[in-house]
Amino acid sequence: MGLLKISVKNARYQQIEALLTNRNKRTRAGEFVVQGVRPINMALEHGWDITTLIYPSDRKLSEWAHDITQIECDKIAMTSELMNELSGKEDGSTEAIALVSLPADDLSRIPVPQDFLGVVFDRPTQPGNIGTIVRSADALGANGLIVTGHAADPYDPKAVRATTGSLFSLPVVRENSQEVVSTWVEQQRAAGVPIVVAATDEHGDTDVWDFDFTVPVLLLVGNETSGLSKAWREAADVTLSIPMTGSASSLNAGNAATLLMYEALRQRSARA
Repeated sequence: MGLLKISVKNARYQQIEALLTNRNKRTRAGEFVVQGVRPINMALEHGWDITTLIYPSDRKLSEWAHDITQIECDKIAMTSELMNELSGKEDGSTEAIALVSLPADDLSRIPVPQDFLGVVFDRPTQPGNIGTIVRSADALGANGLIVTGHAADPYDPKAVRATTGSLFSLPVVRENSQEVVSTWVEQQRAAGVPIVVAATDEHGDTDVWDFDFTVPVLLLVGNETSGLSKAWREAADVTLSIPMTGSASSLNAGNAATLLMYEALRQRSARA
């Protein structure tokens, strides 16, 4: 475990900067950037591997920042000016930045109890929407999120920030293939968990209020513009719609997913 001091935009600084903007660089490096007190605390609390901790070299550390510099990992003492550029903050309030190891994209990370509730987000384009769904899924008792197809990255800084730390308590798995996820669903059914695959669509066959969310459910939420892919539509056991009374025909993907998960929580709490 070493200590590196950075006061200019050297090669190491540029490597860290690339993790903020380049998905391929994150994948090759096997790590992503985490900022903020709560997200870093959540990463530590849930046992994620912090590989490098970056803190300001030219001002006094807060008690919290001083405490986390004691963890065993590589350390970088960086000027506040450079930390501000990395964090996008100009007020000098950044206390620490962590580089955290990427977890495996393995569906076995998602627990599948008898009251399973999971979400598939198919081909999302907005990292912030991924973060919103992660945060809602964590708050409303879901077991995990699967991001499918050519999609925005859950480890993009905008997505990580939008989760406010829930990324570290809710399993999130990236899987390009719809067929792989469907095979996983069949394996869970064969193991005794009868998962119902429920797609969301403004022209759905069943109103969300009329669907029985007390059964094990995998919710399918589509791309913000084009909705679900044809393959996912065909894989669904039921298609749900959200009744609306205004002029809008649909909701933001993050809002729609949150509403459905809340309805699942409401029904399950009433049944308990």
